[in-house]
Amino acid sequence: MTSRKWMGKGFTQLAVILIMALNLIPLIIAFSTSLRDPKDNTNPLVLFQGMSLASYTAAFERMHFLDALWNSVVLTGVSVIFVVLFAAMASYPMARLKTKLSKFMYLFFLSGLVVPAQMVLIPIVQMINALHIPTNQYTPIFMFITCSLPFSTFLYTGFIRSGVPEEVEEAAHMDGAGLFQRFWTVVFPLLIPVTVSVIITQGVWIWNDYFFNMIFISGAGQSPLPLAMLGFMGDQQNPTQWNVLFAACFLCALPLLLVFLFLQKYFVGGMTVGAVKG
Repeated sequence: MTSRKWMGKGFTQLAVILIMALNLIPLIIAFSTSLRDPKDNTNPLVLFQGMSLASYTAAFERMHFLDALWNSVVLTGVSVIFVVLFAAMASYPMARLKTKLSKFMYLFFLSGLVVPAQMVLIPIVQMINALHIPTNQYTPIFMFITCSLPFSTFLYTGFIRSGVPEEVEEAAHMDGAGLFQRFWTVVFPLLIPVTVSVIITQGVWIWNDYFFNMIFISGAGQSPLPLAMLGFMGDQQNPTQWNVLFAACFLCALPLLLVFLFLQKYFVGGMTVGAVKG
């Protein structure tokens, strides 16, 4: 039994190493390619040869990185703030009230998880035009908030049910705290782990989104980072400079990596506790 157990552990570790290698090898090749001169077209499988930051410099200048970064920060930041506020306030009554209406509303929000946003894009565009809402760098915020609410309310509702004891609210109620005061001063501060999870899961998607930005944003100076990378895609006359494109990809991913490193301990706790009950 002992030998079988060790063999099983060894096989599991080997499988984990192979899976990690399959995921890391493409990233290593892309990172190695990004460290080459834009005109260096040697075999990409030859790693870290002739390293240079020229591709990063070219990517930084050609995509107007600081302007695109600011546009991405505004889009992501504003969207995530409203998602957190709306999802937390909507989840609180759904988690606490034991009525048919609260159950229906919970299922109503969950139904948004099975409806792809692309299916309703045309009616939404028609509605935006009918309401004379201008299409600029802020228009995708409406879509980001709408598409993020179903999953966010699912996390918040499960976390409130399992991770926020009702006795804490009852004590605040006995002290004379009203409904909104109980939520903002007692409940919401306890939602930090799941709030960080919502910020990371939805923030990463909004940051990397290309589809909605392409549909609603037309101005060159309004492009966030995903749209700014379009300038590196070539054609038959001007082939793609893969070295510069990979450098642009890593520049776009760097802010997310820094945020994740700062919030990762909250992220794991919020995902595990928030998924206990649905």
